[in-house]
Amino acid sequence: MKPDESFIGQPIRSLQTMLRTIAQIYPSQKSVIPDGIYSKQTEEAVSSFQRRKGLPITGIVNNATWDSIVSEYERSRIETDPAQGLQITINPGQVFRLGDENSHIPLIQTILFVLSQAYDVIPEPDYSGILDQATQKSIIAFQTFSGLPPTGELDKRTWKNLALQYTQVTDRLENGFDL
Repeated sequence: MKPDESFIGQPIRSLQTMLRTIAQIYPSQKSVIPDGIYSKQTEEAVSSFQRRKGLPITGIVNNATWDSIVSEYERSRIETDPAQGLQITINPGQVFRLGDENSHIPLIQTILFVLSQAYDVIPEPDYSGILDQATQKSIIAFQTFSGLPPTGELDKRTWKNLALQYTQVTDRLENGFDL
């Protein structure tokens, strides 16, 4: 079993990176900072791994230790595929109005906050979890900015435009463009 392509030519840093990742999952595993130097800390992290896995405790990485570290590293990695777009649906006819509480409101407030950083005409909402006056004011400004009727209510059409604008703004940020 081989580690990631980015590890090729850097066996000690590879070892340290894998041990550090494993230590984030298993509190009993001693961690190490990946610096590419087989120091006392690296030896201790290897010994800690060997102890935990029932291998001979030498602090030295032989083939059995390496294969075991790589195998556990592969199982403990978190999948890092690109994030998918939000697929939150507001039901037809559903409208959030002043004073409403809903699990979507904090997300809406976060999206409005990001948009307020991109567009000066949109004021920052409060993070209350309620469609309060500050959030309503942000929604009205967003609706006006987007050419929607400025009702201050969040309906399906406003939600779709919020999601679209949010995606466009975050895409610009991810591609290195300033707001």
